[in-house]
Amino acid sequence: MRWDDLFTDLEGQLAASGQLDLEAEIAERARLEAAAVELADRLRGSLGLRVRVHLASGTVFEGVLSHAGSQALVLNEARHQVLIPYSAVVRYLGLSRLAITEPSRVRQRLGLASALRGLASDRTRLAVLTSGSASGEAALHGVIDRVGRDYLDLALAEEGEDRRAAAVRGMATIPFAALSALRSARIAEA
Repeated sequence: MRWDDLFTDLEGQLAASGQLDLEAEIAERARLEAAAVELADRLRGSLGLRVRVHLASGTVFEGVLSHAGSQALVLNEARHQVLIPYSAVVRYLGLSRLAITEPSRVRQRLGLASALRGLASDRTRLAVLTSGSASGEAALHGVIDRVGRDYLDLALAEEGEDRRAAAVRGMATIPFAALSALRSARIAEA
């Protein structure tokens, strides 16, 4: 028996075993890291990409992902912007594998209600898609008058009409849980 060959073989086995242990540890750390990633982080990692968003109702929106908040995203379509609550989505196509955490504690706390309050204060004309109707999804047109903790009041008007007392046909109170998407005309970029 050649002792040098035996020791060389044992060293090789030990090195291979060490390499396998290292690879297993790296794989386990990668799994743990992936388990901590939130959907909003993946969406932030995909800002600027063209994505498709499939809603539970069957509606599909496609556009450039321009914002990913703590509870909703914004897609830029050719002529519109669409605010979509994460709770209305069943599938995304086109997301990057990159995940970016939100560094701002303030932005982490800004949820769907904050975005809706911004739309209300701007008096933005909207098409509001709601789920839960017998035909799947209903579209209401109007301007948000008030935003509560878990609902909004929409002053109903004909599509394209400004919110004036004479143009308001009624008031719809919509729970956040029923929101599928809110679409507004896209403001021209300077």
